[in-house]
Amino acid sequence: MEKQEIRHPPARILFTGGGTGGHVYPGLAVLEELRNRGEYRVGWIGSKKGMERSLVEEASVPFMGIPAGKFRREFTFKNLTDLFKVLGGVFASIYYLKRSKPHLVFSKGGFVSVPPVLAAFILRIPVVSHESDTDPGLATRIALPLARKLLVPFPESVEQYPARYRSRIVVTGNPVRKAIYEGNAETGRKLLGLVQDKPILLVLGGSQGAKEINQLVWSSLHDLLKDFQVVHQVGPLHANSRELHEAIQLRGYVARGYFKEELPHVLAMADVVVSRAGAGTLWELSALCKPMLLIPLRGAGTRGDQVRNARLFELHGWAKTLYDEPIEKERFLTEVRSLVDPPIAEKFRATLKQLDVRGATDRIVGVIQQVMQEEAG
Repeated sequence: MEKQEIRHPPARILFTGGGTGGHVYPGLAVLEELRNRGEYRVGWIGSKKGMERSLVEEASVPFMGIPAGKFRREFTFKNLTDLFKVLGGVFASIYYLKRSKPHLVFSKGGFVSVPPVLAAFILRIPVVSHESDTDPGLATRIALPLARKLLVPFPESVEQYPARYRSRIVVTGNPVRKAIYEGNAETGRKLLGLVQDKPILLVLGGSQGAKEINQLVWSSLHDLLKDFQVVHQVGPLHANSRELHEAIQLRGYVARGYFKEELPHVLAMADVVVSRAGAGTLWELSALCKPMLLIPLRGAGTRGDQVRNARLFELHGWAKTLYDEPIEKERFLTEVRSLVDPPIAEKFRATLKQLDVRGATDRIVGVIQQVMQEEAG
């Protein structure tokens, strides 16, 4: 009599995180890999009103919305009112976790991840947290004592955490969606009506856009168009500005509020990229070995994570950076033009190949499997 193979039901993993694309897209890269392996059922807990909802649902992933509050660095009464939102988020997360009974919660950070992580800890569900930036944000600091493992992008990142928790930290790198590798330069040029015989400068200001970068590009546009075709993600908030209306009249300049499904093709066709220094974007550009000029978000209103990301990329020779305030137009033009010079561009591409970006997702999945095996054993 043949011995029947025993099939175990798929493991259940709930993801959480949101607020910006930088918290969502890397999580989706891990989720996609787990789902492709066919051994896991996945879902996502996020803010009812956050951008993560549309991104997750577009990926055909079950989404559970919770109230989400945000802790601000400056004193404000909104911190008090948002505290009640956080508590509401904890109770809602407990409800969803009890209903779905996940074997593990994977946190990608952002303020919305705090309630599900607290709820998982209360219910004794193991948590694996991933921090994309060089150093931890507030959500990661809260998650660290509660998580079985914390995954970080660089060896230098480990030093940013208290010594008593370093045994929990694993250096994995940052995951990048498979779609990013599947972009086609010719498809990108056709989508945007660009020619093949002139370099393309891609300008990215993050998912919300960047007023500083937008103004710098628009003030330099006539000079830039002498050497480049310019593709500019201006951000939804700047898509109706007077400056943009004037700029789009110029031949060789293409602007969009935000790139979504077409982004892989847009990245593939770019010869040089000017960008903020959000971790998700940096790793997507690194995966494709794109010469880049970084203008990080900086100033009193930020926690400085983009500056530290940019400095690390500059230190390793992965990118050029500009920090001056204000940034001089001539300096900006000089740095951008230098990146299209063949020897300089090739040097950056060769250096970026040293980052094992493609292996990051597999390393993260390996940690998730290890934690679940330890829990089961």
